[in-house]
Amino acid sequence: MERMLVVVFDNEKMAYEGESALVQLEREGLLTIYERAVIVKHAEGTVSLRQVEPDGPVGSLAGTAVGGLVGLLGGPVGAAIGAASGLALGALYDVDSARVGGDFLDDVSRSLTPNKVAVVAEVEEEWTTPVDTRMAALGGTVLRRALWDVQKSVREAEIAAMKADLKQLKSEISQAEADRRAKLQKRVDQLQAKVDAQLEKARQQHEARELRRKAKRDALKKNAVAAGQALRDLARTPV
Repeated sequence: MERMLVVVFDNEKMAYEGESALVQLEREGLLTIYERAVIVKHAEGTVSLRQVEPDGPVGSLAGTAVGGLVGLLGGPVGAAIGAASGLALGALYDVDSARVGGDFLDDVSRSLTPNKVAVVAEVEEEWTTPVDTRMAALGGTVLRRALWDVQKSVREAEIAAMKADLKQLKSEISQAEADRRAKLQKRVDQLQAKVDAQLEKARQQHEARELRRKAKRDALKKNAVAAGQALRDLARTPV
């Protein structure tokens, strides 16, 4: 199951130990990590990236579930995101990309209090005990949520509504007086531009989703041998 993991620690040293433990769990075949980052919550409430894995199986944080959540946790667009990272918070601030509900964001915000540090990761995880046990031993508090797929139905409904408005406006133009016709045409042009922009965005999102699906499939295949060994070891473990 695809999940968002947020593990909150009291300091950066503990957080990096937690991140290393997650990577080790992946080597053992107990989960697959698609993206991960280490973030810190400052006293004034802003969030900075301390470490990012830009070469992960699904690429940079922009447009990803991890990037979306980091952006939402950071507050208003323009909050500090850490000069060393070279990333702007605006690029990460994407509600759709976060793929988690507002209640999960509230839970994370309550746990990630000022001066605490968190490991944020998008993972494929079939059971929760390995992560929970390993993180608890390191002093981490684990929050997780299954990720929902971003549905295209909402965007399609928006486009359909705008097209309906366009049809109505064009009908009015044919019956309007000359002075009114120019104003209506301007509204038609503006609305058509919005429809075109939405269609282009939908196309780009579809392509991005397909690329991410392929990258995730490849990542799971690479981890299959380790996962098989882990399952065999688990089967031999006394209950």
